Amino acid sequence: MTIRASIRKPRGADRQGIMNVFLHIFWNNVLPLMLVIGAGVLLQRLFSLDIRTLSKLLFYLFSPVFLFRLQLEAEISARVVGRVVLFLLVFQAAQFVLAELVGRLRGMPKDRKVALRNSTMFYNAANYGIPLNQLVFRNDPYTLAVQLLIMLSQQFLTNTFGIFSVNAHRAGWRQAVRVIVSLPVIYAIPLALIVRAADVQLPSFMTTSINYVANAFFGVALFTLGAQLGNMPWRFSRREALDVSVASVLRLAAGPALAWLTTLLLGIDGLLAAALIVSSAAPASLYSMLIAVEFRNEPEFATQTVLVSTLLSMVTVTLVIQLLGLGVG
Repeated sequence: MTIRASIRKPRGADRQGIMNVFLHIFWNNVLPLMLVIGAGVLLQRLFSLDIRTLSKLLFYLFSPVFLFRLQLEAEISARVVGRVVLFLLVFQAAQFVLAELVGRLRGMPKDRKVALRNSTMFYNAANYGIPLNQLVFRNDPYTLAVQLLIMLSQQFLTNTFGIFSVNAHRAGWRQAVRVIVSLPVIYAIPLALIVRAADVQLPSFMTTSINYVANAFFGVALFTLGAQLGNMPWRFSRREALDVSVASVLRLAAGPALAWLTTLLLGIDGLLAAALIVSSAAPASLYSMLIAVEFRNEPEFATQTVLVSTLLSMVTVTLVIQLLGLGVG
C-alpha cells in the first residue's frame, strides 16, 4: 500500500512544511486548549471547586446533548461507514491487547491498567481531530466525513466500553451494565436516529437550547481538566511519571503504527488510509479523564496523561504527517 502516491505533494521545502505543521498545531490546537485548561487550574486554586459536580454536569447534560446534535447533523455514506467501522474494530482490539500486555508487564494494579487502556484506546477525535483533519486535507469533505464517523465511534465506545471496563472489575459486569444504562448519553444516539428517520423537525426553541448546551461541551470539559490538574499535588514517584510516559507513547506512537498496520491488513489505502492514520495520532481523549474522575479510577494518572500527550502531540503528529508524505497548504 502506498499512501504517498494518492496524496498531493506539498510545495516548497520539507523543512518549512514541518515547521508550518508544528506551528499550526500549536497555535490552533494546543494553545486554545491550554488557555481554557489554565483557567480551570487558576480557579480551582482560588476557589477549590467541586470537581465531582463538574463531572456530573458533563456526563448527564453536556455530553448527551452534544452527542445528540452530532448524530443529527452527521451525513456519512453507508460505504464509508462499513469500511471505517471494520477498521475501528480491528484497530481498537489491537490497542486493547497492546495496552493490556504493557500494563501486565509493568505490574500495574487493575485500576491503573484500566486507565492505561482507556488512555490508549480513546483519543481526542473531536476538538483536536477535526481541526487537524481540516488542516491536513484542506477541508476535503470525504476525509471530514471519515473524521466525524471516528468521532461518533469514539464517543460511543468511551460511554459504553470505557465506563464498563472501569466498573466491571470492581462490582461485576451486572453492576457495570446498570451504571451504563443509567447514563443519558447512551440514549442520545438512538433518539437522534429516530428523529432523523421520522424526519422530525424540532421546534426552534428546542434547537436553540440544544445548541447552547452542545456548544458548551468542550469548554466545560477542558475547564474540568484544568480544575482536576489544579486539584492535584503534582508530587509523584518515578514509577508514576514513567507510567504516564508509557501511556503517552502508546497513544502517540503505537497508535499511528497500529493504525498503519491495520490499513495494510484490511487493504485500505489512499485518502481513507491517510485520514484514519492521521486521526489515530491524536492525544488521549478528555473522556478518558472524565471517566477516571467520575468513577474515581486513577484520576491523577488519567489527567496527567491527557495533558502530557496533548503537549507532546505537537511533535508526534507533525512526524506522522511527514512520514505519510502529506502536505499542509
